[in-house]
This record gives sequence, C-alpha cells and structure tokens, in this order.
Amino acid sequence: MNENPFFQDLKGKTCLITGGGGVLGTAIAKGCAMAGINTIILDRNSCVADTLSEEIRREFGTGSLSVCADVCDRTSLEKAYEIVLRHFPSIDFIINGAGGNVAGATTVREKAEPESSPEETFFGLDVSAFRSALDLNFLGTVLPTHVFSREMLTRKQGVILNIASMNAYRPLTRIPAYSAGKAAVVNFTQWLAVHLAPSNIRVNAIAPGFFLTHQNRSLLLKDDGTLTERGAKILSHTPMNRFGNPEDLVGTVLYLLSDMSAFVTGAIIPVDGGFNAYSGV
Repeated sequence: MNENPFFQDLKGKTCLITGGGGVLGTAIAKGCAMAGINTIILDRNSCVADTLSEEIRREFGTGSLSVCADVCDRTSLEKAYEIVLRHFPSIDFIINGAGGNVAGATTVREKAEPESSPEETFFGLDVSAFRSALDLNFLGTVLPTHVFSREMLTRKQGVILNIASMNAYRPLTRIPAYSAGKAAVVNFTQWLAVHLAPSNIRVNAIAPGFFLTHQNRSLLLKDDGTLTERGAKILSHTPMNRFGNPEDLVGTVLYLLSDMSAFVTGAIIPVDGGFNAYSGV
C-alpha cells in the first residue's frame, strides 16, 4: 500500500460508500483503501459489491465489507446497518455516491421547437419515472445519511460527503429530474452542514463534471469511440478538453475526509476540468 503523508489521520478509519459498485464509487473506494481506510461497499448489486470488496482486501490489505441494500428503502438500509455493526464498531465517514438518471425522465428533444410533438418535450415525461429519479438522487442521499450517521452524533465526530453534479449548477437539457435531484443534494448538504456543525460533524459535497460511466457512455461516445454531438458540446465547454477519469475524484475526496479540511463544512467543490468556470466565450 502506498503511504501518503498528507492523509495519515485516515488510516484505520471506516468509510461507507453507497453506490460503491459503480464506476465512480469503485474508484473512490479504492482511493480510500489506498489511504488505509476500511471500506463498506453498499450497492443494490451484491455480486458487484462482493467482487469489489474482495479486490480491495487483496490489493490494499485493508478491511472491506460488501452489503446489499437499496438507498431508497429504509428497511433495507437498516438491515444493512445491522450487518455493518457486526464487523465494524463505528462508521467514521459516509460517502453518498448512489444516484443516476431514469430513462422515462428524459425528454426526446433538447428544446420544445415549434414543430416538436408534445410527447417529445417536457409534456411527454413519465411522472412516475420523474419521481423515481428524484427519489434515487435526493432521497437516496437523505435516507442513508439518516440511518448510518446517527451514531456520529453520539461520538460527536464524523464526515458526510455527498456526490452532487454539474447539473446542480446548470441543468443539462433533456434530464430535468436528475438535475433537480442533484440541486436538492447541494441544498441538503449546506443545510445539514449547519445543522450538525455543533456536534463536530462536517458535511460537504463534490460536484463532478463529465466522467465516462456505464450509464452515459453511449450518450457521449459513438460505437467507434468518436464523440457524439452531445459529447462534443460538453468538451467544447470543458477548458481541460477531456472527460474526467474516475481516479480524478480521489484527491478531493481524501482531502474532504481528512483533518486537512477540519474547518471546511457546507462546501460544494467542483471536480470538472473547469466546466463550471467557463462562460462559453
């Protein structure tokens, strides 16, 4: 295991990562393990979580536990917490990484042009899918925090790190529910940071820019690896002119978990290659 002198206070701590089996969650979990943190991989897909935990134990020699749970189902989360407590006495850090879009909550067209059919615009959105996307991104952050961070209040220490998005600052076309859910995550992060500050619990968020994941790859890249029209638009507004690599998140995550950010709470930090800073001209 590579030792980093900047994050020595993290060694031996325990971090729970929701959505830990996803592309970004996997990179974050391995980054935590590299810093000596024990990891709890919570995911709906038990096979993915099991495989990742095994890889972490083998590659980094740190403790790692996989638990299967749905972040929108409180009963599922409470059962997972019971399993966690049988392996680890406490949770020092929570990273709320579960999230994503839902197909029916996406419009066919970017804009409602005069020739557009209403079904291709906002008016064709499936309300139940819209609600599911909101629940996954917002409630899926609130519920795990509610279940797993309560014990932090007793110990008067802990860090909660939420995963927001560039969509929280500037809603992307076609995905209003995902954008609204991530905007709610930002607001909740700031509210909770104020609420828990007297108990020495810090709450922050990172706002990733555009990273290639299983869910968005086909939207950003063609089968031959060249950019789609949407992918080209994104890179034209990203000063660093590339998509993020999942590992690009790790340094910011470790900083926000560590004592190096002991006076940082309620912050939303973009990790976006300059996308949010660029006006387009």
